[in-house]
Amino acid sequence: MSRRRYKTGQKQAGASPGTITYVGREVAHATRISRIEYNTAEYHIDGSGRLSNCRIPAASTPFVTWIDVDGIHQPQVIEALGQQFNLHPLLLEDVVNTEQKPKSEAYDDGVLFVTLKMLHCHNRISEIDAEHISFVLGPNYLISFQEERTSDIFTPVLDRIKASAGKTRRNGPDYLMYALMDLIVDRYFEVLDFIGTQLDKLEDRIVQVQVGGNGVQQPTLTELYSLKRELTYTRRMVWPLRDMIGALIREEHPLIQPGTLPYLRDLYDHVTQVIETIDSYRELIPGLMDVYLSTMSNRMNSVMKTLTIFSAIFMPLTFIAGIYGMNFENMPELKTTNGYFITLGVMAATAAGLIIYFRRRGWM
Repeated sequence: MSRRRYKTGQKQAGASPGTITYVGREVAHATRISRIEYNTAEYHIDGSGRLSNCRIPAASTPFVTWIDVDGIHQPQVIEALGQQFNLHPLLLEDVVNTEQKPKSEAYDDGVLFVTLKMLHCHNRISEIDAEHISFVLGPNYLISFQEERTSDIFTPVLDRIKASAGKTRRNGPDYLMYALMDLIVDRYFEVLDFIGTQLDKLEDRIVQVQVGGNGVQQPTLTELYSLKRELTYTRRMVWPLRDMIGALIREEHPLIQPGTLPYLRDLYDHVTQVIETIDSYRELIPGLMDVYLSTMSNRMNSVMKTLTIFSAIFMPLTFIAGIYGMNFENMPELKTTNGYFITLGVMAATAAGLIIYFRRRGWM
């Protein structure tokens, strides 16, 4: 799977502001649109996907309307929906631009725009992938935009609406937006658990190699740098979200009810915890790299020490063999009957003496 930064579409330089140009990977499926209406007593779900059913609800409606758009790769669909809800072209431009960082912005037509990133783990390739998510909050409606995936990430919230469980059915669209954002932030903790597990495995392998474990697969710098890259990518996706939520709390937008603010403050705390965890992991990786390099250096020193000891043992033996291998005629020892055995004995005694000496010095 290709990383999100490798785009298949790019906005052309010099294009007019507000030009709706999709930036992202190619998607083979059509955009799916669902309309959900609910209140404390009942709910209705329209999955026909007809744009004619997606209009600004009347101010007197007793329902909260949720328009869930799954797939932002068809600009003509996004533009048509924007026309029916009188959405600003710059807002629609940010909806289809998956490079847009998390932010919130209030428009003059009385809507609040929020965009952020959903993170997905891919265990097979150990990569983190970001999905572009946007919300348009109106007086009695919420429009959610998500990149096309095989499954709807908002299914848990929809299930709560169907079961009338929790506070979603008893609150307005601002609480619905909070519930969806909270679902996204909860996924951040799953991503961090995945990264933490990978770090624990690498740390255990490094420690086992350091203490001289046999048969342990040595971790490589490639794995450590890969995790560092994923943490940097994750931090880049999450860091602006804290400022964005903080702005929502401070500015007290009229579409956000006072009863929703405590939940947003709790969400702010969760995002802060996520960022702190990411930073702690980022600080841990250089330490693991240092330990890994130190371990490899110690293992190399141990190998060199062993080779040096063997060289020191065989050096005098080579010297003795070299002297008696010169084949001079006037060498009395060559005529000795037991000279061969005496020479072997001297060589063996020399080697044994050196081994004993090295062991007493703690070099072996």
